[in-house]
Amino acid sequence: MSSAEQQIRTEAGEPAAFRTVEVPGAALAVHRPGGGAAGGREPALFVHGLGGSAGNWTALMARLSGLVDGEAVDLPGFGRSAPPADGNLTVSGHVRAVIGYLEAAGRGPVHLFGNSLGGAVSVRLAALRPDLVRSLTLISPALPELPPQRTAWPTGLLAVPGVPALLRRLPANGRSAEDATEGLLRLVYGDPDGLSPDARAEAVAEYRRRSELPYAMQVLTASARGIVSAYTERGDQALWRQAGQVKAPTLLVYGLRDKLVSYRSARRACDAFADARLLVLPDSGHVAMMEHPEQVAREVRELLARA
Repeated sequence: MSSAEQQIRTEAGEPAAFRTVEVPGAALAVHRPGGGAAGGREPALFVHGLGGSAGNWTALMARLSGLVDGEAVDLPGFGRSAPPADGNLTVSGHVRAVIGYLEAAGRGPVHLFGNSLGGAVSVRLAALRPDLVRSLTLISPALPELPPQRTAWPTGLLAVPGVPALLRRLPANGRSAEDATEGLLRLVYGDPDGLSPDARAEAVAEYRRRSELPYAMQVLTASARGIVSAYTERGDQALWRQAGQVKAPTLLVYGLRDKLVSYRSARRACDAFADARLLVLPDSGHVAMMEHPEQVAREVRELLARA
């Protein structure tokens, strides 16, 4: 399937092209909305969070389409990407895959966007390979926060040995895909009631698709462990130390209703990054690019004008 063009549907029903690209240790699904040519625009790459996919960036990418030549990648094991051959789902493993794609495609330096886990991946990438990053936009980045807020504990429990196996043995108690999706939406959105019926139906369909994959829970568990492990790293691999090494202009986006990454981390992030600007959205949750794409796009335009 290397470099094969395939078709899926966006939430608006428009065809969106993606291709599978072989990188060291993995094969990544890379999405280009509309499949259009670059047209002289600067390249951008969008990296999703834990349990997410390239589709999380559709709304923001649409609003930036006239400004950047955007592509979104499915991290190994997520979205349309298969799990990595060596099983490495740590933050560094994901970084290796993204760097592998940028080198294979020759697209760097890019305007790099990351949400949650994708934010941690983007920080480490920007610190290790500044030649590949033109600017950095981080939306609720998963940077070490100890102790985490209580609403993030269930996600952290996925990293505890034995818990995922226990969850698989528990009876479903008649819980439908709709109910399970609703729980996830209430975890990541500040106001899930504001979602359109079409967006909700798409989320349910994606939940069903993922639940049928034999490796879905294993990938989620291993990536969650990777985040927890990254939180405890010290020395040159410490994420906050790497944040201080990033020289690219950086936009930090936090939501006051975020149940997974506390907005209190924003102050430390502003101090850590050498060239940072901050956007705090009072009504947003963990996925501001999905919930408030217009406000995020407006700040990105200002960031790129400076960069």
